[in-house]
Amino acid sequence: MDYTLIRSNRKTTILQVKSDGEIIVRAPLRRSKREIDAFVRSREGWIADAKEKLADAQKDKRVVTPQEREWGKKAAAMYIPERVAYFADRMGISYGRITIREQKTRWGSCSSAGNLNFNWKLMLVPKELLDYVIVHELAHRREMNHSPQFWAIVEQELPDYRERRQRLKNVNFD
Repeated sequence: MDYTLIRSNRKTTILQVKSDGEIIVRAPLRRSKREIDAFVRSREGWIADAKEKLADAQKDKRVVTPQEREWGKKAAAMYIPERVAYFADRMGISYGRITIREQKTRWGSCSSAGNLNFNWKLMLVPKELLDYVIVHELAHRREMNHSPQFWAIVEQELPDYRERRQRLKNVNFD
């Protein structure tokens, strides 16, 4: 089985199957090639399962058109700051700058300086899921972690946040 080997100053060996099906093995500097090959062979079943899950996810991916991208970026720049202001006022939370981005793996983020970043693709999901991301990021202004206290802040504003969070996990764009 072909794989890309990345050696580093680490203690464990791990496998990663990338979205294009490439297999990455990250291994300690001192682990022998023979041991690494045996490790990969012992996990062939897991690799096959991971590749199958990726193939299924690719089938369900929604392709964003150039027109949607253009519209989404403009719409997000207008709509998201309004919703952030609305929820920040309700929650009594201040924030810094709002930036609209196109991240591959994140819906939003909050910096330690209080700046908020949101993915413009949120304009393509139901508004209640967009609101969940906004409340989630604003909650980080009080708790910069995912502790029980953090989730209590989110739940205070959105009692159904668990259901929204789960629905957002099922959204799949290119």
